[in-house]
Amino acid sequence: MKEVFVEGRTLPEAYHKALLALEDAPVIPCPDWNTEQKEVSMTYVVKEPLAEPMISRLFFGDPRSLEQYRQEMLEGIMDFEIERGNWVYTYHQRYASQYPFIIEELKRNPWSRRAVMDIRSPEDMGSEDPACWQHAQYFVRDGALHCKILFRSNDACKASFMNAFALILLQKKIADALGLPMGTYTHRANSFHCYARDFGLLDAYIARIHEGEDLEYDYDGDWDELMEEQRPAIAEMVRQQKEKA
Repeated sequence: MKEVFVEGRTLPEAYHKALLALEDAPVIPCPDWNTEQKEVSMTYVVKEPLAEPMISRLFFGDPRSLEQYRQEMLEGIMDFEIERGNWVYTYHQRYASQYPFIIEELKRNPWSRRAVMDIRSPEDMGSEDPACWQHAQYFVRDGALHCKILFRSNDACKASFMNAFALILLQKKIADALGLPMGTYTHRANSFHCYARDFGLLDAYIARIHEGEDLEYDYDGDWDELMEEQRPAIAEMVRQQKEKA
């Protein structure tokens, strides 16, 4: 299985390099979903996670979907679906009880190697919907907070950017709580893949990267404002969902 390591100063730069790694990746079976996929094992490192431009134009979504995902990950706005039995878990629900330990541990010992959150649960074994995000570890080194993330499986075209964006904002939340600047963000996906149904999308992304097209937006002062405009609609959606029997 091919191992790939890429890095970039910004999130879009690292993400685009990761996409390029799938250009010549082998096509292999994916029986669980009755399809095929291109796949590599990927590690992409973002040297300055909050550096602009922070938004990729190759992100599969819009300001509303990114804001909703941010709220799901950082604020747990959809956790109520677990109690109703509609969802087995959310990422927020899996890590929320562990979050205080991360702060306490890194305050206790900034050199600690124990600031770990495990997202995988024993109930994932045999589940039809096991968590893709498995693990997070945080280090204070060189006076900054560094983040290491592990995914067992990561959809390159339709999920990876959103995952990384939200997890960088979670890293910032922890850094702010500790009074530290941001260090590097490392995103490891043991299976970084693109399903057959999205081969055309991947080809289009790769063509745009090779053409040298401007593929980035600023977050601060641009997309953050567009995302903020979507908050009332998201709040109304959540309210309606909660009112359903």
